[in-house]
Amino acid sequence: MIEKVVLSMAAIRILSGTLEITAALFMLHYNTVERALVINSLLSIVGPIIFFSTMTIGIYGLSTKLSFSSLLWIMLGIICIVYGIKR
Repeated sequence: MIEKVVLSMAAIRILSGTLEITAALFMLHYNTVERALVINSLLSIVGPIIFFSTMTIGIYGLSTKLSFSSLLWIMLGIICIVYGIKR
């Protein structure tokens, strides 16, 4: 039996992959660098949303199984990832 949390995370990743493939097909369809950059910039907005939503669902799923200090370490790791992306 698949856990609901894992199923939710996988569904979001499948949606993300579908958006990526669709964007690539649009880039090929329009066949101009300008349009490809616009499409790529739209994807750069979607990426962090997907990342944060899957991490939020995963942490929610683990919240009953992990200690508070473990959850703090996980959150610190996420903050480091975000900080690294922003720099």
